[in-house]
Amino acid sequence: MSQRGIYEREPGIWYVRYADNTGKIRREKAGTRSSAQKLYRKRKTEVLQGKKLPETMRGRIVSFEEIAKDALDYSKTHKASYRSDRIRMQFVKGAFGTRPADSITPQEIDRWFESKLRGRAPATVNRYKSLISLTYRLGIANRKVETNPARLIRQRRENNARTRWLFPEEESRLRIVLLEKYPHRLAELELALNTGLRQGEQYSLTWADVDFERRILTVSKSKNGEMRHVPLNDSAIAALLTAKRHSNGQPQIFSNRFGDALKRPRQWFEEAIEEAKIVDFSWHDLRHTFASRLVMAGVDLRTVQQLMGHKTIGMTVRYAHLAPKHQLAAVQRLCAEGGSADQSQTDTRTDTGVRVDEAERRLAVH
Repeated sequence: MSQRGIYEREPGIWYVRYADNTGKIRREKAGTRSSAQKLYRKRKTEVLQGKKLPETMRGRIVSFEEIAKDALDYSKTHKASYRSDRIRMQFVKGAFGTRPADSITPQEIDRWFESKLRGRAPATVNRYKSLISLTYRLGIANRKVETNPARLIRQRRENNARTRWLFPEEESRLRIVLLEKYPHRLAELELALNTGLRQGEQYSLTWADVDFERRILTVSKSKNGEMRHVPLNDSAIAALLTAKRHSNGQPQIFSNRFGDALKRPRQWFEEAIEEAKIVDFSWHDLRHTFASRLVMAGVDLRTVQQLMGHKTIGMTVRYAHLAPKHQLAAVQRLCAEGGSADQSQTDTRTDTGVRVDEAERRLAVH
């Protein structure tokens, strides 16, 4: 049964809420429910007696908007996703901006997710959760709040199994469309296919990030907030040299149709994809194409992880099934004479004519 003036904001952690003798609403952390009941009665008595609260209890109330501003300042300096964070934070502040930051409960945030983000992908909800959690963590570090309600919100399960890549015939159709309508965009496609750069990384590049002599491209701030170095093959170098011939002295390597290098190339790319009759394909799938082609060419997963800038190998394992030669070589050992695992008897070809005669001979024997 609920009792006026006390509430449980976190499991097992109770708070009191009351108006002091000036009419201002005060909130205090009490601990257990019984402690909250005692503290509430004590504060109400002190208010009736006209007693002033200790100075430590009369600190100003910090709004969510204030700690949100601190979080965005941090994001602008340290995160590559600042622009997305700024957009998401506007949405969050519409719900909680004027509220005292310490008054917002995990249940309220979760209900807001369910009502306002219904139908959104789990990954999208998790990005909002991470942003709110960052906001409170910085608030705690700055001694503006005491707890982080987002920490208690469940993480939505994301489906990261999708590995859509560009088939050769699709790439041919896409290149034909680009040659006809957007020839100046071919270099952007070429660089994406040969480096696996994230869209934000590619369209934030400046010429200062390219070392033609060492054939290295530096991403100063990746998705993980870390610097990484991307090797450049011949096709990537050629794409960059083409872009440089049309750069007009601008520091940015690529710009979109509006001349803003930081805006994403959604419009021209989506139009080209549609005209090339390529379905269910996004710019990020160019990154999947880069990784998939590496694996299918026999590059080991640890190297693919490094080239992709994945923080953990688990993010790269999704491409493991695209290495049929290695998997076939493993199971083919079972067909060796007398159960021998002699690798010299293993044929790793993947065409439909793999050792058909040998297989028929074995069946005839048995």
